[in-house]
Amino acid sequence: MAIRIAVDAMGGDNAPAAVVEGAIRAAGEDPDVRVLLVGPEQLIFEEINKSGGVDDSRIQVVNAIDVIEMGEAPAAAVKNKQRSSIHVGLGAHKQGKAEAFISAGNTGAVMAASLFILGRLPGVARPSVLGFFPTTQSYCVVLDVGTNVDCRAEHFVQFARMGSVYASVVMKRENPVIGLLNIGEERGKGNDQTKSAFDALSGAPDINFKGNVEGRELMHHVADVVVCDGFVGNVMLKFGESMATAFPHMVAEEMQRQRLSEQEMGLVVRVLSAVRKRFNYEEYGGAPLLGVDGHVLIGHGGSTPRAFERMILTAAEEARGDVAGAIARALGK
Repeated sequence: MAIRIAVDAMGGDNAPAAVVEGAIRAAGEDPDVRVLLVGPEQLIFEEINKSGGVDDSRIQVVNAIDVIEMGEAPAAAVKNKQRSSIHVGLGAHKQGKAEAFISAGNTGAVMAASLFILGRLPGVARPSVLGFFPTTQSYCVVLDVGTNVDCRAEHFVQFARMGSVYASVVMKRENPVIGLLNIGEERGKGNDQTKSAFDALSGAPDINFKGNVEGRELMHHVADVVVCDGFVGNVMLKFGESMATAFPHMVAEEMQRQRLSEQEMGLVVRVLSAVRKRFNYEEYGGAPLLGVDGHVLIGHGGSTPRAFERMILTAAEEARGDVAGAIARALGK
């Protein structure tokens, strides 16, 4: 069964070249994937021609004359640029011409336009961006990572249900374990927000709630899904991203200090590169926006062709599993 993915061809620092190359790779990787490249058609066709052309039954171009720039105010851009690549791509998804939409463009605009065009799923108060965190057992997912800074107890329960569905459908984790990020494991730890969230999560029979988890436990895979407010989640995610650049710098300094031979340095670098890959955002296929009535993935502004390839393939996996429908059913119980 063909899965059609609408892609904002103008989203990201390296658009449209990186987007087109990533789309070609994804179509080559998965024979069922069809890509709709949305944006100014002349610019997109120029990049396609540079690549030597594509099979137009697999990759099609959808014209959108406007582009929402990274620095534009999301609310104003969504209102004033309704012929943008973001609007047209989400419109194709809404109209059933595509099963998912991805963009590495203006995050605020993608979120605002998704809410405006697709709407929320029934029962969803706070759509949430999901983040990935590497662990000793692959990775866990974290909600929220910046979408909702101030949260109430019921929002934490909603994050847990949406994250549980994602972990089950996309990550293939059976009965995913949910943890509440806190400053201690005991039930009475934390502020009023986390205490009330603990009580609400404990009272939800459909959630496999482990209890409080501490930051030092995350990389040991203490839970499949970790819930927290967007302020804490964003700080944690950005800290995790810094490891990919800070560790190599520290290791290089230490190798020089210990005067390792070139052969020894090569061995260390090879091992470090393999570990560093776990922190590379390109490997995780974008950040899903859960809670909207559709499948939307938001990419890093600096996304490379590899990142776009992974986003398209991950979007196809979400669509095949009907993550949005599964969330709606979970919240409707």
